[in-house]
Parts: sequence; C-alpha cells; structure tokens
Amino acid sequence: ILRAMCVQEANVRGNEAIFLVADSGSATANTRGVNGLIPARADNLTQNTCTIIEYHDLVRKTDFNILSSQGDQRRIMQETSMAVINRRIDNSIIAALDGATNNPSTTAQVASIDLIVHAQTILGNNLVPIWDEDNMFAVVSPAFNGYLMQTPEYASADYVEVKPFTGPARRFRRFMGFNWSIHGRLTNSVGAGGTGASEQNFFFHRNAIGCAVHKDGIQTAVGYDEEQAYMFARTTVHIGAVLLQNSGVVLVLHDASGYAAV
Repeated sequence: ILRAMCVQEANVRGNEAIFLVADSGSATANTRGVNGLIPARADNLTQNTCTIIEYHDLVRKTDFNILSSQGDQRRIMQETSMAVINRRIDNSIIAALDGATNNPSTTAQVASIDLIVHAQTILGNNLVPIWDEDNMFAVVSPAFNGYLMQTPEYASADYVEVKPFTGPARRFRRFMGFNWSIHGRLTNSVGAGGTGASEQNFFFHRNAIGCAVHKDGIQTAVGYDEEQAYMFARTTVHIGAVLLQNSGVVLVLHDASGYAAV
C-alpha cells in the first residue's frame, strides 16, 4: 500500500535510481530592470539518488508436501512469495520515512486531534501544499487509529475512493486533509516487535518520498524440478526508497503502550 503514496517516476541507471525535485526556490516576481529587460532566473533542480537493491523470496515444496496438504499449494506459494516482496517494499519506504526530522514533540504522546493539527501546521509552515488533499497521506499504527476511533470527528469520517497517479484504486479514510492508512509494521510499533511506547507515525505529501522499482527486473518464476521432485515459486525485485524532501514529512512519536498485549 505504501508504494502508491510515493513518487515512482525515476531514472534508473544500473543500481541507482535518480529522482528529480524541481521548484522555483525562493524566487519572487520582478519588475523590468533599468535597461527595460525582464530579469531571467533558473529553476531550482535537485537530484536525489538511492541505491537499487535486489531482493528475492524462494518457496520450495516437495511432491509429498503438496499432495498431503489441503488447498492449491502452487497458488499459495505464489501468493506468499509476492506478499514477502510487498512487505520488503513497505519496509524500505518506512526506513526512508524514518529519516524525517520534523516532529511536533520529542516525547511520545497519545493520538489526538490536537496532535494531527500540530503535524498539519508544521507542514503548512514548511510551505507544503496541504490543500492538495489527493496527495496528502497519514500512515499510522493500529493503536494510533484505535485512539482516534474514540473521537466522534474521526470515527464518522467518510470513506472515499482515491486514485493515486499510478497503480490500482485504493480505499482510504480521508479526514482533516489526509488520506489515512493503517500499518502494523511501523518502527517501534507493537506489530513490528517493538515496545509500542514510541511508535513512529507519519504525515506527508507524496512528493516528499520516492520509491523506485526496476520493472524490467521483476521476476515471478514458477517451476518443477523433476530430478528432486519439488515445486518452487520465486519472486525477484529490484527496489529502493529515498526521502526526497524532509520538509514534506512530519514524524509523530506515538505512545501506544496502553494498547500492548498483556
């Protein structure tokens, strides 16, 4: 799900993906000069590079395991292998988001409407177009979502269809100008094996994070080895993620220790 929230347009060269960030910088409109000519300027162009890393997942089952098990084992192998790769893509994007330094507080707090407003205000003060709701995202833990579900404003938010620039249509909860997604593998979250006392949740604009997938290198091989009598399913992908604009991401530390299992 996280890949649909990122910039995916990159120039892949070998094992590197190059993302272009372009803006006008701090330019302001000018009047004509004393010579009657309009002053010219150059755009502010920044290239961000990330390393493309090759990842694999290989599932192997013998004839005995396939014949003695219920269900379509070939399909199961393919589905679980793709799930492992998708999990790897999400982990790469989360690692890139973890590099953000904008934070409402250095102390973890319980989720609240005020905390969301604080994060949104930081983005607005950084001149992020927070009115561009189609490209504003919030990725939060199940505990963050759980606390907010107890507030009438969030619990009654309408579900809407959001069509990212690439990929299939996704369903998000849109609330307070963000498209919300719940993710159980955020850093330090209970679902990712952390303590839950200081989960790292994110509010960001799409242009702030890039994810590159070398599409020509994607492999989904399924086959059968007659010599050893086993079937295999292998998925291979080359991916990389990078933080493009730190000003466009707010990292919110959330205290989810109250919802940890006992």
